[in-house]
Amino acid sequence: MYKFGVDVGGTTVKIGLFSGDGKLEEKYEIATDKSDQGAHIIEHIAAKLDEIIAEKSYGILDCMGVGIGLPGPVDRGMILGCVNLGWGIFSIVEEFSKAFHNVPVYAGNDANTAALGEYVAGAGKGMKNMMMVTLGTGVGGGIIIDGRILEGANGGAGEIGHIPVNPQEQDICGCGKKGCLEQYASATGIVRVAEKLRKENGNTALPAGCTAKQVFDYAKEGDELAMQAVEELGRYLGLALASCACVLNPEGIVIGGGVSRAGKILLDVTEKNFQTYVFKPCRNVKFCLAELGNDAGIYGAAAMVN
Repeated sequence: MYKFGVDVGGTTVKIGLFSGDGKLEEKYEIATDKSDQGAHIIEHIAAKLDEIIAEKSYGILDCMGVGIGLPGPVDRGMILGCVNLGWGIFSIVEEFSKAFHNVPVYAGNDANTAALGEYVAGAGKGMKNMMMVTLGTGVGGGIIIDGRILEGANGGAGEIGHIPVNPQEQDICGCGKKGCLEQYASATGIVRVAEKLRKENGNTALPAGCTAKQVFDYAKEGDELAMQAVEELGRYLGLALASCACVLNPEGIVIGGGVSRAGKILLDVTEKNFQTYVFKPCRNVKFCLAELGNDAGIYGAAAMVN
């Protein structure tokens, strides 16, 4: 028996071939064809899966199913729009199953499937309840309760990036609101904070037009302005996670995404501020960095197939 985990991104589609018990056997990648409003994405993925099983001489009756992570909200198999793919609202599980031999198909939001991946095979392994926050171009999140993805009423649970953390903020977030966590804790957010601090106090070795990595690197070297920017990120991220912990009381919080490559400095400043704000009965939380990297999505997608 075997199954597939598929992680659909705006640029590439990652595919994992897994054994029935969840062991990754092989990884593949194809380009995401967004032509004609993404009309060919499903057929191209299905064709690649057919190619893989032909290459392996696997029978389709031995396929347990396909799990798919998507860059948009998913509610009971319905994709509620994917701007990055050009998709509107339709049943992704029905359409994909039709395209691929009517096998069972399971779908989820990509941040949720990444969280599930870390839960089953990465930093969250062994935990019963955990939360994952992904810090990249934006800020996303996924929540696992008793081993299951918490999706919410219409697939919007875990959207931690749009928790309001600063009511005094004047700049507008990409969602149209002001003061969202994403404006401080994403890669673009910490650069925005650093540039704002530079205008207020230009005493820094940090170059103009810097990257998020440079902000952390200069902070590690003791640059005062860079350290201020990292502290601001940690303050708002710690505050948001403390608020989440008061509701969810997780065993662990896993931090992933490109910004997480900053490592210990990010964990330390986040946990310090988390402990400042969190309700005491909820403070015993293990903070850790994600372990699976770009493979988290395929692991989580495959884990939905059972």
